[in-house]
Amino acid sequence: MPPDPALVAEVRAWLAKAGSDLRAGEVDLAAQPPLAADAAFHAQQAVEKSLKALLTWSQIAFRKTHNLVELGEACVAIDASLEPLLRDAAELTEYAWRFRYPGDFDEPTASESDQALRIAHKVFAEITRRIGLEPAN
Repeated sequence: MPPDPALVAEVRAWLAKAGSDLRAGEVDLAAQPPLAADAAFHAQQAVEKSLKALLTWSQIAFRKTHNLVELGEACVAIDASLEPLLRDAAELTEYAWRFRYPGDFDEPTASESDQALRIAHKVFAEITRRIGLEPAN
């Protein structure tokens, strides 16, 4: 039986938002000088939205959160083979807030943000592959 079209549309929308965050992060790193803090934020957002796509596809409810550990644990309950990848991605959780406001935190380096985006690309690619859907246009 084919999947519910409304479910497919919602999952594709999550994936499209994740893809947009990946693109925004790449643009931020290409800027001169690089916008490393913004790129790190977009890496976190891409992972978050990718995980929410998998949870939506699996019809698992989740609360509003930016916590990649919490979302990752829910995804690992669906597919334990995701655990190593999502363990690496969990460290990006703090990028949802750490550099978004003035404070005592040092800005990430372009190298740190590049690594965060590499992780986010891996998560996005793996989740997209497992779901078997392309993002919405």
